[in-house]
Amino acid sequence: MINKRLLVKNLLAHNDENSFYDKKRFIDIGQKEGKGKFLKHVCALANSNPKNNSFIVIGVEDEDNKIVGVDFFDDSKIQNLVNAYLDNPPLISYENIPFPQLRDGKVVGLVTIKSNGKICSLRRNIWKYYGGSVFFREGSISMPKVFDIEMKDINSSTVATIEQHARNNIEFTLDGVIDFINNRHRDLSSNYKVFKEQFVVCWAGNLKKVKKQEYYSRVDIELINEQVKLFYSALDEVTISYDDDSFTTIEYVQLGLGAQQKYYPLEKVVITFSENGTYNIKSNLIFEPPQYDKKTLHHILNANNALLAKLTKNIDLNPSEKMDLKLLPATYLICFLNGFEEAKDRMAKARPVLKKQNEKIYQSLKESLRVIRKVQYN
Repeated sequence: MINKRLLVKNLLAHNDENSFYDKKRFIDIGQKEGKGKFLKHVCALANSNPKNNSFIVIGVEDEDNKIVGVDFFDDSKIQNLVNAYLDNPPLISYENIPFPQLRDGKVVGLVTIKSNGKICSLRRNIWKYYGGSVFFREGSISMPKVFDIEMKDINSSTVATIEQHARNNIEFTLDGVIDFINNRHRDLSSNYKVFKEQFVVCWAGNLKKVKKQEYYSRVDIELINEQVKLFYSALDEVTISYDDDSFTTIEYVQLGLGAQQKYYPLEKVVITFSENGTYNIKSNLIFEPPQYDKKTLHHILNANNALLAKLTKNIDLNPSEKMDLKLLPATYLICFLNGFEEAKDRMAKARPVLKKQNEKIYQSLKESLRVIRKVQYN
């Protein structure tokens, strides 16, 4: 069992960017340029390593390897993106790795890429890259290749050594559980569960009971053995259940207009553990968004756009507008879920403005965009 935090440290400490490893300050797969660049690197790393894993570490400064972190990214459908744009797509996973020096909500992203042994290429055009393009790694650069296309196995022993040095042990596991419960979440209700005498899942949050059902907010869930953060949200409500073989979460999102607020189930995630030391994660979107009168939503959309225009021009808001601003992320989200596609673009434009104006509303906006991403991938 590999401790992913140790794996990231070994990659950063012993290797510059090369044919099996890349590092990024951040990625943005919400935009065509960012999506195209990401797919290019995935394609190149898969072709350059037909028989071993390749990695992209995200949240690291390029010049000095300083770990600065990125926002928690729970995109379990990233494989769908790769399958849609690449022929002979590799298996790919995105994991959130906590580091003690990072503040709450910040992690290091670890993308693991496993080739299927066949030449990977772009299936269709994306950004400035043409469908049919094949990429390979040349040192630290992902380059297109037209002639002499051949997959060579040159890194297997090196990657195997790095992964071996990142193997977990009981000391790391115990230290991780104690740190999670006693240090990082001493102000929250915390618990842990051991599965198959091998896996330790810890979770923490504010606990409340509604009609005999337990709900958590400010939720943090980690698979301690591998130092992987499975879930993190400062806003949404979550239910947690488990048996001897599996650990299940259902995430709820609060939506509504004005005082008519309600929690809607968004996504169900089941982690199933096996006796052979492996586990499987399955997610299922169970979201049925509320539907509202189109005229009402059109009025709300225009009001939100006017608020955003005022903020952009640094015009002071009156008390009523300040109240509406607090609801802006949620009402934009409702507009999008009811067919107003422009709401998503408005939310993207609001990010830099709200980040300067109000941190709490900015966090709410990020949560709303996360919901949109989940819905679109499904």
